[in-house]
Amino acid sequence: MAAFNLTPFDPSTFILMGIPDLEAAHVWISIPFTMFYIMGLFGNVMVLFVVGNEKTLHKPMYLLLCMLALTDIGMSTCVMPKTLLIFWFNMKDIIVAGCLTQMFFFQAISIMHSGVLVTMAFDRYVAICNPLRYATILTNARIAKLGLVGVIRAVLFMLPPPLLLSRQPFCSNRVIPHTYCDHMAVAKMSCGDITVNRMYGLVLAFVVIGSDLTLIALSYGLIIRALLRISSKKAHQKAFSTCTAHIFVILMSYPPGLFSILTHRFSQGIAPHVHIIMANLYFVTPPMLNPIVYGVYTKELRDKVGKYMCRM
Repeated sequence: MAAFNLTPFDPSTFILMGIPDLEAAHVWISIPFTMFYIMGLFGNVMVLFVVGNEKTLHKPMYLLLCMLALTDIGMSTCVMPKTLLIFWFNMKDIIVAGCLTQMFFFQAISIMHSGVLVTMAFDRYVAICNPLRYATILTNARIAKLGLVGVIRAVLFMLPPPLLLSRQPFCSNRVIPHTYCDHMAVAKMSCGDITVNRMYGLVLAFVVIGSDLTLIALSYGLIIRALLRISSKKAHQKAFSTCTAHIFVILMSYPPGLFSILTHRFSQGIAPHVHIIMANLYFVTPPMLNPIVYGVYTKELRDKVGKYMCRM
């Protein structure tokens, strides 16, 4: 399997090396990643198809599930096709503009994904603490507006990093020891001062993730406070079952993302291949598991999916 005849010193090209020290095992490593990616695409497309075709599911909660599915598809598809081309065909070259474009989209979609999780936490808060006003507080139109706000926020926050890097002079050695164009991995290829890039990326990560996690914690804090005022065990169980899927998705999304961000800046003692494998798992594991989690814990969705599967 031959690579394109481009050298690492082509001024318009970067070389993505894949997983350092494990190049000989790329084909074998690609097997689980391919399976996870295909399963994630199938599960999320199925959610979009079922919700789109079932008018009874045209509710705020299921619109949020569709938003989550779209961000899951976007995150994995920004990264995995190129990663698999590296694993299968040794196609390691990527033009600088393509690299910066990939960086912008997967980081922006990651912020959109976080925004959707915050909105879902608010949705659960309203459903449990203000059930009688749920239909008036969270309408489909309001959910769509919140989604638009999330898109605008992501674009505004994630435009500066690629724009800053596009102005940087890059060294003759353009070999990136990664499978995709991570912000700091590309920044380290620069011969110029990347202090602004380092600080912006770190501050942005803590501001966005920190504020989003704070809002999620606040929502669940108010939910717990409301439940403590209710003595009914049945009400407690119903509230817990309502929130379980969302809690699982949060636990699958934030810790791997934070691990990937922090290890690129404070990676002493962590083998590069461990970091890169974990970073790639972040893009395929949550998208694969999220539809399964919501399918298991959301009876109405599970029944509708089962109906379509039986027809197929």
